[in-house]
Order: sequence, then C-alpha cells, then structure tokens
Amino acid sequence: MTKVILGNHTAVFASRAEQDRIRRFYRDVLGAAARIETNEVDRWQLADVHFCFVWQDTALDPSHFLKAIYLELATDDVDAMRRKIVESGVKVIEIPDPHLYFQAPGGQVFKLVAIDEDLSVYEDSSSAKPGATATAA
Repeated sequence: MTKVILGNHTAVFASRAEQDRIRRFYRDVLGAAARIETNEVDRWQLADVHFCFVWQDTALDPSHFLKAIYLELATDDVDAMRRKIVESGVKVIEIPDPHLYFQAPGGQVFKLVAIDEDLSVYEDSSSAKPGATATAA
C-alpha cells in the first residue's frame, strides 16, 4: 500500500480584520516565529511545523470552525501553557475530556496535550468520549 502521512505545512484562510489579534496570539502566547508578514500572507514556524495565514477580506465566521477539525497542540509544560493560553482571553471550549480545548484567534480549535503524554486511549475508543464504549442511539 502507498504510504500517506499528514505533512507539516498548513494554511488557513483568515479574516484580514483579525490579523493583529492572530499575530499577537501566535507570536506572544504560543511563541511561534514569524518568518514572513505581509498584507497578503503570514508564514509562521512552530518547531518543525510551518503554517501560513492567507488574509482574506471575508473568511469563515469563527463559529463555523467549532464544527470542523480540532488540532492537537503539544507542549513540555502543560500547566504553564494552559495558564498563558487562558489568560490571553481565547474562548475555552467545554468538552468532556481532561484536556484544555480552546478556539484561537482566527477560529482554529486546539486541544492542549503534553509532548510525552500517552494518548493511546484516543486511538482505540469506539466512543467520542475517550475510554468509553459507544452505545447505540
């Protein structure tokens, strides 16, 4: 079978009106390095992950991201990063899970985990709630 992996380059279409707020969050809260900042596109790097924001006059409303993909953000100090993220004023999302879920400026939703955390419970659960068993509706 052909090998397929998720790459380490990501792009997000974001509202130009949110540009300053998004830049502050990724730079000041997450510590991402801005490689290029223009009115058309920003290119950022966080460890070995490269991502860009393509600035648009109109973009998805942040509420639509709540119905889309959730990304995992891993850190070596969960408690310190949790405090920093929450203190930045992002929207915290209540999910029946011990991890912090939050919506970053621009709408992306993240789950905060430890870099060395055993997350195998998420790999084998037949339920949306890790460790639970799915039940028929």
